[in-house]
Amino acid sequence: MDLIYDLNKPWLTLDPWQKEYIETEGNCFLLCGRQAGKTAAMSIKVSECAIKEENPCDYLVVALTERQAYALFFKTLMYLEQRYPRMIKRGKDKPTMHEINLKNGVRIMCYAVGLKGEGIRTYTIKKLFVDEAAPMAREVFVAIMPMLSVTGGSIDMASTPRGKEGYFYECSKRDDFKKFYVSAEDCPRHKKEFLEAEKTRMTKLEYAQEYLAIFLDEFKRFFSDALLIQMKEKGLFIKRQEIINEHTFFLGVDVARMGEDECRFEIIDRIERDKLVHIDNICLKKVYLNEVTQEIIYLDKIYNFKRIYIDSGGIGVGVSDYLLSNEHMRKKIVEINNRSRPYEFKENPKAKKLLKEDLYYNLLGLMERGEISLLEDDDLIESLKSIQHEVVIVANIPTTEKIWGSYSHVVEALIRSCWCIKDKGLNIWCR
Repeated sequence: MDLIYDLNKPWLTLDPWQKEYIETEGNCFLLCGRQAGKTAAMSIKVSECAIKEENPCDYLVVALTERQAYALFFKTLMYLEQRYPRMIKRGKDKPTMHEINLKNGVRIMCYAVGLKGEGIRTYTIKKLFVDEAAPMAREVFVAIMPMLSVTGGSIDMASTPRGKEGYFYECSKRDDFKKFYVSAEDCPRHKKEFLEAEKTRMTKLEYAQEYLAIFLDEFKRFFSDALLIQMKEKGLFIKRQEIINEHTFFLGVDVARMGEDECRFEIIDRIERDKLVHIDNICLKKVYLNEVTQEIIYLDKIYNFKRIYIDSGGIGVGVSDYLLSNEHMRKKIVEINNRSRPYEFKENPKAKKLLKEDLYYNLLGLMERGEISLLEDDDLIESLKSIQHEVVIVANIPTTEKIWGSYSHVVEALIRSCWCIKDKGLNIWCR
């Protein structure tokens, strides 16, 4: 493939492995550390292959969620606009969020696959590009792989690993893929100081998976594909519900640093003694703590929460302190820190200590017993699929050392709001 690289544009300056990958024909498997450049490389390959097609055909770009899929799709469109603007159809066939039509008859489509991929079964395609493939359920690939059979097409799949499980991991052992392994430490765009700080913040296993791109036996998905699909088939993923004023609502909050993470608000309706319904989820980005506080107060005016469970560790302490100084809000606030140490019950120190694992296993139990209905939401699904637990062996007994996720903010707020099912009215002290 004869490519021209514009070295005057830094975003088109490619690493040697990216150039090799873009020029490789046939099935390709990319196992990459975080921010190693896999999405950028794939977007260029989608574009260059499509431009050089001699006959009309369809390409399909997919990821687990709409947000992930569109990130690859948008980079593809931007590359085409920069390099081949005259090849893009305009007017009624102009680019949309799901299609780019080229004048040589190639159509590039972009979709989220969801839990099972049932919404994209109808196409026949020449090339399939899968980004963030590791968390995708096997059912997704059962749905999409037959699309390539008539054309004899190829598949490119890329991801950061998620333990030694799933279809993506199995493809790492197949001989019909050209494989590319890219560590973040080999990526010139990563600053050494940043990676050293991440090594300090993370466990050795976390760093090995997320940055060194190593499949690990010790990591297992906490919320399995089978569980999520079972919930979907039972109708336990639902659309947003109408607010009923006489119901009892609970809010879970995961507070983010300004400009770094998402601040999440997850709202639960406890409609029966042992039945919860996920009513709403809200995301704020790049906000100050006073804006987080005002959002909580605003939401309370709408829902009149029975309890507000807030992660008061670190940056969240400023939000909880302010709310505790508010006479109206004080009785509603329950502080649940995000640290791994036990939480003491202030009013009854002899009571059972609450661990972070208790919060996660409470949500898991609710899901397994069918006692919670969750919003059918891309961010929530992505967050649930990101949660892993690091399994260690002590005296020949498997134990869970740590529960974590690369996109955990939604679930971190949700596990707090769902604690209402266990709350006996005690304040949880975590300072």
